[in-house]
Formats: sequence, C-alpha cells, structure tokens
Amino acid sequence: MSTFQISEVAELLGVSADTVRRWVDSGRLPAERDASGRRRLQGAELAAFMRSGSGEDPGRRVSSARNRLRGLITNVVRDQVMAAVELQAGPHRVVSLMSREAADELGLEVGTVATAVVKSTNVVIETTGEHHA
Repeated sequence: MSTFQISEVAELLGVSADTVRRWVDSGRLPAERDASGRRRLQGAELAAFMRSGSGEDPGRRVSSARNRLRGLITNVVRDQVMAAVELQAGPHRVVSLMSREAADELGLEVGTVATAVVKSTNVVIETTGEHHA
C-alpha cells in the first residue's frame, strides 16, 4: 500500500504543506505516524479524499472540465488577431492559444495569477515506475 508524506500530499493537491497539516490536525484528512514520528497518509484514503472534492476551493466555478492548474502567467505574445499565453503551474508549463480579444478581456499579463482549465478526449498518463512505500 502506498503512503505519502505531508509535502507529497501538498504537491498532489496543489496546496501548501501547512494546509495539509491543518486538515490532518482537524481530522478532515486521516494520517498515521511512522516509526520516526512523521505523519504519513495512506494512498487509498488520499484518493478517496480527492474523489470527494474535499480539498477543492468551494468558490471555484462549476464546469465539466476536471483538469485545473492554477499558476502564474509567465509570457503573453499578442499579434493583431491571436495571443499565446504561457502559464507555469508548479513544474507544469501550459501554453494556450486564444483570440487577442479574449486575452485583452481577461487582462492577461505577465505576473497575473490564472487557472488553466483543460478538457481533452486524449490524456496520456505517465509515471516514473517508482512506488511509494
């Protein structure tokens, strides 16, 4: 059975380690102490927590798209008709091509916090092959 450290859970959920600690301390997210006293979370329990939407922002928009990456706009290139917008969400770089009008209406500029919402019929999942113990 896979187990995860607080920092790994934070990365997977896209929140701070302090947020995960608060959720564990309040009983919202179950964790156990390992032999060295560090809190670890069971993979199956973490998956159930994620499926339930318990870690989501209650103020977020409702959408059929489930893939959301909150990050920082790192580059915007506009021409007369189109704009290419780059967003860095943790280690993930996302590039969106949109109309210039849309980019202008959204006020997209370098340094702006935004969320990339991805809806795709073809998603490839990769892993390093490592298992957490």
